[in-house]
Amino acid sequence: MSRLLDNLAIMLGRAPRKPTVLTPAAQAEFARQNSKEGKADRKRRIAEEREQNYRSHFWRNWRWISIIVINLLFVLSYRADVQLVEGALTASRFVGFHMADVNSALQVMLAYKHVVINLLIGTATVVFIWWLVGGRSFCAWACPYHLLGEWAEMLHLRLAVRGLVKDHALHRGARTVLYAIFAALAFATGYTVFEVISPVGILSRAFTYGASLALIWVGVLLLIEVFYSRRFWCRYICPIGMTYGFVGSAAPITVTYSLANCLHEGKCRDVCMVPHVLEMTKIGYADDVRINIGADCTRCGMCVEVCPTKALTFDIKGLNKLL
Repeated sequence: MSRLLDNLAIMLGRAPRKPTVLTPAAQAEFARQNSKEGKADRKRRIAEEREQNYRSHFWRNWRWISIIVINLLFVLSYRADVQLVEGALTASRFVGFHMADVNSALQVMLAYKHVVINLLIGTATVVFIWWLVGGRSFCAWACPYHLLGEWAEMLHLRLAVRGLVKDHALHRGARTVLYAIFAALAFATGYTVFEVISPVGILSRAFTYGASLALIWVGVLLLIEVFYSRRFWCRYICPIGMTYGFVGSAAPITVTYSLANCLHEGKCRDVCMVPHVLEMTKIGYADDVRINIGADCTRCGMCVEVCPTKALTFDIKGLNKLL
């Protein structure tokens, strides 16, 4: 429970802290790594890893396919008028079953100040699905803006290598403040203010029903992410990710960190959209030999792909010893 609360606090904006109490197993592993033999072994393994230049795009390719297929279903169903998937990502029906984005449902209920039964049923279905896969997996596996943001990030990094742009990090607590502000605005005005500026809803509706002037706002966000602040919307603004972080905070599917396998090079943090969830990969920051990555993790798999020693792996709680 204490680890869960700590993960939620970090998601809300608190900076990760170096642990003051380590399990006996973690203490023994750090002692091994800091011994003369352990340092020599780590140096050798790092040299081998750099020679191999290990990198995979397995999970990235599957994520991109997932995002494209999910959003294409709305488009094709509408164009072919087959009524397989109706609506948009914010609210839809799948073969007659109501589906509702959790954050959008909360906004609507706050605006109308009562619980809409159909909305509640649709939300419960979505909550179960995203609780199962855990963390902010909606962001990495379904959100259309995440895919565009990922491409914008690639461009930003290429420009940064050439010294043409610089990432301006903001305080992650801004997202929590904005979460409260959007909720308060919905309640006070009776209008879902956030949905007007949400690039997720704008893109989902544009793909299905046609372009609108709102796409200009999406373009502005992408320009900010390319030239000013890497992953600006997803890291510092979007309440959707935070909502799904709460939903998937205790999911059965997780990314698990193994201290014994880690070389502490930091490649995982370099590629991670939310590197604060991987703070335990720093030397001395893991309080146990196996740790499940926190609620703010998008389950994108990029850290798994870049790690050559399998210190980070996808895991199903309770089944890791059987699989």
